[in-house]
Amino acid sequence: MLNILFMGTPDFAEESLRAVYNAGYNIIGVVTNVDKPKGRGMKMMQSPVKEFAISKNIPVYQPEKVRKNEEFINNIKQLNPDVICVVAYGKILPKEILDIPRLGCINVHGSLLPKYRGAAPIQWAVLNGDKITGITTMYMNEGMDTGDMILKQEVEIGENETTGELWDRLSKIGGQLLVKTIELIENGTAPREKQGDDFTLAPMLNKEMSKIDWENKSAIEIKNLVRGLNPIMGAYSFLEGKKIKFWSVKSLTDEELFAEFPDLLQYKEKFDELYPGTILFSDAKTGLYIKTIDGNIKVLEIQGENAKKMDISDFLRGNKLYACSVFQ
Repeated sequence: MLNILFMGTPDFAEESLRAVYNAGYNIIGVVTNVDKPKGRGMKMMQSPVKEFAISKNIPVYQPEKVRKNEEFINNIKQLNPDVICVVAYGKILPKEILDIPRLGCINVHGSLLPKYRGAAPIQWAVLNGDKITGITTMYMNEGMDTGDMILKQEVEIGENETTGELWDRLSKIGGQLLVKTIELIENGTAPREKQGDDFTLAPMLNKEMSKIDWENKSAIEIKNLVRGLNPIMGAYSFLEGKKIKFWSVKSLTDEELFAEFPDLLQYKEKFDELYPGTILFSDAKTGLYIKTIDGNIKVLEIQGENAKKMDISDFLRGNKLYACSVFQ
């Protein structure tokens, strides 16, 4: 039975750790990020990986840094792992660590490499409106997600699927694929496939990108922004100086809107002149519809300034948004 050292931090990684544990492998230790303060009370919180490890009496290591950390590197050498499994750990491993396990370091990555190398592959797949994504396991090297690939599993992305929903699905698939990968490595039958040069970068998300650009983005692009940033930070816009967050929307072509509201056809010329971001309808019964450069957005879930996210009908019962007002 292989001795495995596991390195990971969020719930995505916890699913892989759980799968390896349930498969009966000997997990000799878990490495995760240091506890961090969260919430209004800034209470110190353990990572999901640490919580699982503690519940199973697995030793936990939480180095502040892994580069030029001789004490930590020596600790790993003393553990003498056969394989190091890395899943969303959050730090780039130096060569000194990559060279320790006799069967290598393997990684679970949330895309079909070489597409979406980087920190946020799942998020960018949704933001870009991709139809297909998946999980790749690979041998790690010193590059950013550039190692030889072992296994892949492809999945379809739902038309309205959010980053959070896709994250949860892929985390379970990642755990299953990691166990299969370890079995192949243990049997000496793991394949190695070089990555091509046609890759896409998936950098960390930033708050600046979450503001909706009504003037330049299509209805589909706005929809993908909203679902891509759900539940991470939410896409937002300003209305009369107040920040409004959008958590779920539907995109409609003009034809689809006119089919839903045939009375609008008589105002088509004026309708075409409306500024992107203009509210078309706003009441609890009808809903909230907003004009875009090439179509329309129907809002399904929204969050007012200093308020909780709400279904649009509930929101509009307590908040007046007026037709012809313009989101900025």
